[in-house]
Amino acid sequence: MEQTVFLKLRHRIQVYPNATVFIRDIAQMVTVDDALMCRLKDIPLYTVQKRDRNIVIIDVMHVMKAIVRHFPNVDVQTVGPSQTIVEVVYEKKRLSFLYFALVWLLLFVGSALAVMNFHEDVSMQQVQQRLYRIITGEKEAKPLWFQIPYSLGLGIGMILFFNHFFRKRINEEPSPLEVEMFQYQQSLDQYVIMHENKEAMRRIEDD
Repeated sequence: MEQTVFLKLRHRIQVYPNATVFIRDIAQMVTVDDALMCRLKDIPLYTVQKRDRNIVIIDVMHVMKAIVRHFPNVDVQTVGPSQTIVEVVYEKKRLSFLYFALVWLLLFVGSALAVMNFHEDVSMQQVQQRLYRIITGEKEAKPLWFQIPYSLGLGIGMILFFNHFFRKRINEEPSPLEVEMFQYQQSLDQYVIMHENKEAMRRIEDD
């Protein structure tokens, strides 16, 4: 009796070097036979090798081929993405404090210079002096009543923009930076699927 299995591939997973990827790792399945589903989940698909470097693409056709090889009478219905990106996670080297301090200093100085150059381009100091003179009728070279609140507001505005205060998220909405990073990751994944690791895909299909 033919049984129907609904299968949905995950978009991306992470594994360690030399790991064996099973169907349970990359897919979600639904079927009326729980025993069959447990057996399907334990079907091996691929073993990560050194030549794979850090990315392997597993296509849905390879998954269906593995299922049909073990269970010829299973009708596989697929939904969702047609490839899974398998990212091989290697052991990361510990970051030295000196390297962290140098990167932090570079970013701090660079961002400070960017803000200072922007204010110089738009003549922010002259604008604040003019506003102070319009409101108070007095001429002041350093209108601190404007400059101090403006500086505080600039810092608070950056915190609200990035939606983070150190590691604490202010609200559940993603920040513009997180949205841009998400879109960049999607574009990068699409590029990898379309253009990269074609040799790896052929190796998987030949195994």
